[in-house]
Amino acid sequence: MLYVFGFRRTAVVLSDLYFVDPDPKFEGQESPEHGVRLEVRKISPGPEQGSIYAARPIEIGDLVWRADLLESVDGPPGSFDRTHHHPGVSRGGLEPGRRVFDDGLSAAPVEWVGIQLADLEALLDQAGMGGDPADAADAQSLRDCLHEVLESLDRLLERIAAGELGQPPPGEPGEPPAAGPVASVRAGWL
Repeated sequence: MLYVFGFRRTAVVLSDLYFVDPDPKFEGQESPEHGVRLEVRKISPGPEQGSIYAARPIEIGDLVWRADLLESVDGPPGSFDRTHHHPGVSRGGLEPGRRVFDDGLSAAPVEWVGIQLADLEALLDQAGMGGDPADAADAQSLRDCLHEVLESLDRLLERIAAGELGQPPPGEPGEPPAAGPVASVRAGWL
């Protein structure tokens, strides 16, 4: 499931996620994980095509900031044992910066994310993408609908805990074959 909250130049996108990394960078993260990925991204309208009534393409572009509210699939729901955020990104791209694990984020993920999103200007500056006059308008628009974003985040987390979302694709359980390596699996929009 994908939610998109779009403003003039910036969007908040969030989706359920399930993945297995066969070669994780961090010890203890070898098993499948699932949860919600929330990203602040750049957004822009595509060129108009067709009549005035035609659908308009929308590009969700460069990554500004990411929060991964993840936990081990084999752990207890609500553990948020793999929850982290990426305060930096490679400028002009989609690759996240380093992972930062924060006890406050794991203890109260929805509230913590809300505090970060309430200061969109700081997130843009931190990513080296701030300074446009439209940023203030986007920041205010985000603050005005922040409760909707956080309600959507909470709803996704509830559905993951209930086993409805954040599941492996059919036929790809993410478990190793009897004598083989774990395959890479990524299911979700983000």
